[in-house]
Amino acid sequence: MIPFDIDRAVTLLRQAVRPFPKAAMFELADRGYRSPFHQLVACILSIRTYDEVSLPAAESLLSRAGTAAEMVQLTPTEIDHLIQTCTYHEPKSQQIWEMADRIVRDYHNELPCDLETMLAFKGVGPKCAHLALGIACSQPYISVDVHVHRVTNRWGYVNTKTPEKTLSALEAKLPQQYWIEINQLLVPFGKHICTGNLPKCSTCPVAEICAQVGVVQHR
Repeated sequence: MIPFDIDRAVTLLRQAVRPFPKAAMFELADRGYRSPFHQLVACILSIRTYDEVSLPAAESLLSRAGTAAEMVQLTPTEIDHLIQTCTYHEPKSQQIWEMADRIVRDYHNELPCDLETMLAFKGVGPKCAHLALGIACSQPYISVDVHVHRVTNRWGYVNTKTPEKTLSALEAKLPQQYWIEINQLLVPFGKHICTGNLPKCSTCPVAEICAQVGVVQHR
């Protein structure tokens, strides 16, 4: 097997994922919803929810209330009605309203591009904060979801057991120029090619440099 080359892998992946839908938050940004508030709300909605569901829900909500000041004019019940297709929509509606209220009161209606500020909100963890800061603020953070964790370990690029440890390993190894893009690439790649079960190794563009760690059967 040829040694793994991350630069080559990224080049190949950019071409490979073009036919597939973009990860929800990147697609939302392309549709004009790219402020820190937009992105953080969208990521809260995406937790435990498929992109195909969270993307239209986020657009529905943010088209109605695109700023924190507009969001607090809605009730949590009204927010819930707009996002009811999402998993855990009731607690999420309350979280989003409370977050908007605090942004209005403490930050003059503008969510700052600051990691600690975002992590202080209920329901926001490193994955969401990192992704929002990367997309909305162009700050170099890695967002590790199930796809980034699975694929980078399958490649043999990292050797970790949890997404949290994958984040630390990637921060130590992955060139910073790819920190935001790795999530953008590996979400569609992990959904459509390097799937959890029966990955499509026979047609994978990076198969010749992939260690196929843990792969027992493939297509």
